[in-house]
Amino acid sequence: MTIHTTLANAMPELVAIRRDLHAHPELGLEEVRTSGIVARELASCGYTVTRGLAKTGLVATLTNGTSRRSVGIRADMDALPILEETGLPYASRTPGLMHACGHDGHTTMLLGAAKVIAERRNFDGTVHLIFQPAEENFGGAKIMIDEGLFERFPCDAVFALHNEPTLPFGQFALREGPIGAAVDEARITVNGIGGHGAEPQETADPIVAGASIVMALQTIVSRNIHPLDPTVVTVGAFHAGSASNVIPSRAEIVVGIRSFDPAVRDELERRIRLVAERQAESYGMSATVNYERSYDATINHKAETDLVRDLAIRFAGADKVVDLERPFMGSEDFAYMLKERPGTYFFLGAKSSENDRSLHHPGYNFNDDLLPIGAAFWTELAESYLKAS
Repeated sequence: MTIHTTLANAMPELVAIRRDLHAHPELGLEEVRTSGIVARELASCGYTVTRGLAKTGLVATLTNGTSRRSVGIRADMDALPILEETGLPYASRTPGLMHACGHDGHTTMLLGAAKVIAERRNFDGTVHLIFQPAEENFGGAKIMIDEGLFERFPCDAVFALHNEPTLPFGQFALREGPIGAAVDEARITVNGIGGHGAEPQETADPIVAGASIVMALQTIVSRNIHPLDPTVVTVGAFHAGSASNVIPSRAEIVVGIRSFDPAVRDELERRIRLVAERQAESYGMSATVNYERSYDATINHKAETDLVRDLAIRFAGADKVVDLERPFMGSEDFAYMLKERPGTYFFLGAKSSENDRSLHHPGYNFNDDLLPIGAAFWTELAESYLKAS
């Protein structure tokens, strides 16, 4: 039976699973229901399922033939703290949580591939299907690695994809080298002296100093970083005060930072600390900076990127495969798997109309028409990488 025939027969079930996952979103490290469904489906296909990595993560293993080669394919499972506004009949039943990034679809695509791979057994070696929690917040990939992922489940290469609503439907977009940015966060606290709004001369106003810091931060990328080094510094939040007649004693600023080059990353931290501290000092105040490095840059390996490109051209046609001119500024904790094992991360276009919502939007919904494409491609990749003689 062909891959596409098998998937056509399985589509109603896969769509039902995807929409059920969508209706029951779970945050990172809390994907108890989701991982239970995934484990049940995989066990029914004959996989050996190991649960409990990074609390709710799991790995499904299937071996065929005699080869010692192995391949890992990852899907993320977690949702986001967003109030859904799609109005769909299968919309989130948990207020304030939703699958706004398509991880419900990623999980279902890999489940679909799992069914076909197990049925066909057209490979020689070992397939490890990695269902990862907490991609959005706690770095589930790194937790799984720290808990012995690749020691317990050796992989010669690892692969992952992400749906992308801004790219044409069914288009494969890939890139050798950097494809996703490193992301950091700075929380700046400006310490002033509060008082009555009618007597500002008796205070040290942290709002004024904070506003100066916000404006000065805008010069870091334009004046301290080389124009050809992709970099973003975004002030995402400014919290201070509660009334027009009260000057607060403290202001808090939250800054998101994106970069690729490690040296640039270091320089950004240095400049942000310097700007915050010196700007506050110039107003007679102090500032403290809590700087946290989150995800590293996602760097694809050449051989595995070439493999995906060649396979995608055979799978979908050359007109459906593009090499990205520049990386995305979004981040991805699959970066940590790529630091441990060769592999590649790529995008699968999901755009169906001009009304499609972007990722992390309260009106976003995964395009179910991608399910058979993603599942079939993962099947082809596993079989191609572990080609039976």
